[in-house]
Amino acid sequence: MSIENVKIVELNAENWYECCELEVSTEQKEYMEPNAISIAQSKFEPTLKPYAIYVEDKIVGFLMYNSVQEELGGYWVYRIMVDEEYQGKGIGKAATKLMISEMAKLPNPQKIVVGYHPENLGAHNLYSSLGFIDNGDRFGKEMAVIKNVSE
Repeated sequence: MSIENVKIVELNAENWYECCELEVSTEQKEYMEPNAISIAQSKFEPTLKPYAIYVEDKIVGFLMYNSVQEELGGYWVYRIMVDEEYQGKGIGKAATKLMISEMAKLPNPQKIVVGYHPENLGAHNLYSSLGFIDNGDRFGKEMAVIKNVSE
């Protein structure tokens, strides 16, 4: 399994159910909504863009972002997860880079923002490695980190 073979595909009738079956590790469950909740949310909030993460022809993860700007003047990442069986292989980072490329095509893409629980070290390591900066923004129990796209 090679990260060069990672791709993201918009959620559709053929891949949504497999995304619902994916799970994060037990330690991560307290930080993440199940994918089924995110998929349902996308049906009621049409600006949300859900994707399946593939390695070759295998679905290994799920991500979703908003296609309209929100707080902090940026486009928000709503979810990104890789099934526990496939974690630690660089798939999440590769998929996040692909997602950032898609988000950079949105109108006036100056900032991408993601919120996560401060104790979620996996999320912290991923986003900091991709240039997201913590400016001290907090929303409830989550911290929000920002990547400037226009740089």
